[in-house]
Amino acid sequence: MTEPGQDRITFHVGHDLSGQVVLGNNNITTGGDHRAAAPADLGAVTALLTEIRAALPADLAEPGGAQLDDLEEAITAETPDLSTMERVRDWFSQHVPVLAAAIGRTVLHPVVVRLVGAAGDTLAADFHRRFGS
Repeated sequence: MTEPGQDRITFHVGHDLSGQVVLGNNNITTGGDHRAAAPADLGAVTALLTEIRAALPADLAEPGGAQLDDLEEAITAETPDLSTMERVRDWFSQHVPVLAAAIGRTVLHPVVVRLVGAAGDTLAADFHRRFGS
């Protein structure tokens, strides 16, 4: 039974639970490395990069492929490399404009946004300044 003015909270988990659960009022949570779940999610980003690679014109397959390698490395680095992401986006805009939108979708993919956010508020703010949201 609850005291007058107190909330009553009921919580039931019907299946396996993985991750954090916070119940109650006025809770504050801190910490946690959100990168831990990302490797499994990176498959979607890898699939986008594979599609872009397959769509490269033959005469730009080598330099474009190198740019995509750089982009993948920049995304998966311990601290995502925004300068490289920006450089690759600009390269595609200049050399293969038909694929520039696909590069933009890759850079703004929710997994990439989460990786950048996990690297800290300063990097996340810089990311949003460079790429929008």
